[in-house]
Amino acid sequence: MKLLLLNGNTDAAITGKLAAAARAMCPHEIVPVTARFGARYIATRAASAIAAHAVLDILAERVGATNPEGFGAVVIACFGDPGLEAAREMLPIPVLGLADASIPAALRIAPRVALLTGGTAWVPMLEEFALLRGHGPETVRVAAVTPTGDMIAREPDRALGLLAEAAEEQVAAGAGAVVLGGAGLVGLAERLQPKLSVPVLDCLRATLEAVESTPPGTAPMQPAPSVGLGAALEQALVSPIPAG
Repeated sequence: MKLLLLNGNTDAAITGKLAAAARAMCPHEIVPVTARFGARYIATRAASAIAAHAVLDILAERVGATNPEGFGAVVIACFGDPGLEAAREMLPIPVLGLADASIPAALRIAPRVALLTGGTAWVPMLEEFALLRGHGPETVRVAAVTPTGDMIAREPDRALGLLAEAAEEQVAAGAGAVVLGGAGLVGLAERLQPKLSVPVLDCLRATLEAVESTPPGTAPMQPAPSVGLGAALEQALVSPIPAG
């Protein structure tokens, strides 16, 4: 299967890291793409909102009405999944997000789990994300270390101790599995695992493992004429992309 791995952050180095990790984790053909505008690394609500636009812009262009490159699925490769629901509404192929796929994967392991990420602003954002999917703090706890994901990606060795401490706190509070969430944290789960007594999930690995079982989006999209957008996105919003 050919996968579009779309980084909603604008840091191409993070995209390269994600692509290398994805190729080591699954047999699918990985086509990495970086958002053309927005935050270097998403760490606020405003940045996430802008990233959703950037994600839809890329998807309308690269998948389009005819899916000329033959993608079998899309992975929105930044935790918090900007634009996920809108992309599922717009595209005829499966669209996955790191957080959306990781939560059920963790809950299959334990009845109470923790999402651990970088950047404290993400805590209320991810709590809301989980709640919208029917998971309150009694089942999905959210925690964060102070360094943001891009800082962790640049200096993972320095962050590992902080992540271990935060994860241990969540385990002590009853979490039976921990998800390391965030593009900048991909690849650290294996290093953190020996320090914990419960399973540690890598958000990208969990997402890739869900690709083949994820159905295409089914929500109908009403035509929404727009101005000032990229040509491909304007067309996609006026003429819903057909399935098949």
